[in-house]
Amino acid sequence: MSEGSVGRDDRRYGERAQAAEILAALGGVGNIIEIEPCTTRLRSEVHETAAVDVKALRAAGAHGVMISGHVVQVVMGPNVDIIASDLEELL
Repeated sequence: MSEGSVGRDDRRYGERAQAAEILAALGGVGNIIEIEPCTTRLRSEVHETAAVDVKALRAAGAHGVMISGHVVQVVMGPNVDIIASDLEELL
């Protein structure tokens, strides 16, 4: 295995770990109703917004977090599709 492929594997592991951190910060599997990527944002519908940890979302790489009703928008940047895919696998 070349050094470049190890780097890709490490980066992929990092993305999966990031998705797990985001899932926990959104209140865990039981709190998630729906996850949907949108350009640079991860839109999540949750049962309880009180279970959402904004500081943990920022620590997981969020550039911003907006909560309105039961919808949490997490600004992640251009890799949001990868993160959303990883989150779907964890759900």
